[in-house]
Amino acid sequence: MDLDLRKLRYFLAVAEKLHFGRAAEELHIAQPVLSRQIRALEQDLGAPLFTRDRHGVVLTDAGRQLLADAGPLLASAGAVRRRVTVAARGSRRLAVGFRTGIPVIPAAQAFEARHPDVVVDVQRIEWDDQAPMLLDGRIDVGYVRLPIDEAGLRVTPLYTEPLMVVLPAGHRLAGKEEVTEADLAGEPLVWHAGPSTHPTRRPHPDSGLRVRGVEEKLEHVAAGRGISFVGRSSTVFHSRPDISYVPVPELAPDQVCLATAASRTSPLVDDFVTAARATAEITAECGNHEAHAAGRAEM
Repeated sequence: MDLDLRKLRYFLAVAEKLHFGRAAEELHIAQPVLSRQIRALEQDLGAPLFTRDRHGVVLTDAGRQLLADAGPLLASAGAVRRRVTVAARGSRRLAVGFRTGIPVIPAAQAFEARHPDVVVDVQRIEWDDQAPMLLDGRIDVGYVRLPIDEAGLRVTPLYTEPLMVVLPAGHRLAGKEEVTEADLAGEPLVWHAGPSTHPTRRPHPDSGLRVRGVEEKLEHVAAGRGISFVGRSSTVFHSRPDISYVPVPELAPDQVCLATAASRTSPLVDDFVTAARATAEITAECGNHEAHAAGRAEM
């Protein structure tokens, strides 16, 4: 049985709205048409996806499973279209995304030595862009920081780096050589919205301010609304007078990984992954050297 991508898009609209009328409006189709398409998809899959009663629309267990799988599947289809379009132009390019503070040059140089005819395009990605940009093909490979939603991805650990607490400049702990977890007890927290667990770190607390992107996080910290955490190499790119970075040796380190779409098969991508793994130690040293240099400059 071949899944109809159009029906999957209809399903996602209903699953997000949990309302057939509002989903139909968003899709610009009549509600009876949408209902027929969902029934057809349920028949294709041999399982009910929604329960409908006087209380509203609710996903079934099968519906929740399809919701988890449909996003990466549709993103993968979009990625295929992007790659075909690029290939039609006759160009050979590899798009590499990176988080702030992670040097791409060591791996890019090693890769280009083997593929001098391939242009490596680098693009900075934000925390909430990591998985979506890989799944929809805007980037082929991404240097990412955990946590990340790994559904539909292959994630390869590369190296770790110390975690720093971000404090307002006037905070009682700002400027110290290091602090402990006990020192930070009871402080309000600013976290990224989204995946809330780290394989080597305690779950994020339910309380605290949730934000998108590093810049937004730092704005809230500078305004005194809470404290947060970043990897050490990020600090050199976000140096500002109204915040202070202090090491917290007790905390599990920040994990830097390389991620690709699980559905993507490409010798070029495989060769870049090989280059990234081979140069991981150099990449870590570059990022930490810059952070150390920035720290000395501020002293």
